[in-house]
Amino acid sequence: MPKLTISDLTKIKEQHKSAFTVREGGARAKVIVHMGTCGIAAGARKIVETLLDEINLNNSHDVIVTTSGCAGLCSQEPMATIEIAGFSPVKYVKLDEMKTREIFKKHILNGEIIEKYALVSGNETQI
Repeated sequence: MPKLTISDLTKIKEQHKSAFTVREGGARAKVIVHMGTCGIAAGARKIVETLLDEINLNNSHDVIVTTSGCAGLCSQEPMATIEIAGFSPVKYVKLDEMKTREIFKKHILNGEIIEKYALVSGNETQI
């Protein structure tokens, strides 16, 4: 296999840049996929891939996907938190590709929370 050149690496970076760019500010929605070891083992990588696919299919460049560590609810993985500007965050649990696509279309694009997949809405606070 030939060695990659700087030019090759630059081309690869540009081809994948839009899928992995996290813009500061200006995003209408942010999806945080919980990627602790339990989340990864439960399929969180597939959730990220599905979200990036939906972003591209729907030309939704105002939606960003990012990751976090463990959320402390291993039995509920894979999980994602949806944050839409002006609304309380919603944590979705036990995700798979089909549920993720439905959440993207209904919640992220149309603002409809899908309660049957949601664990909690709002910020977790300690009293």
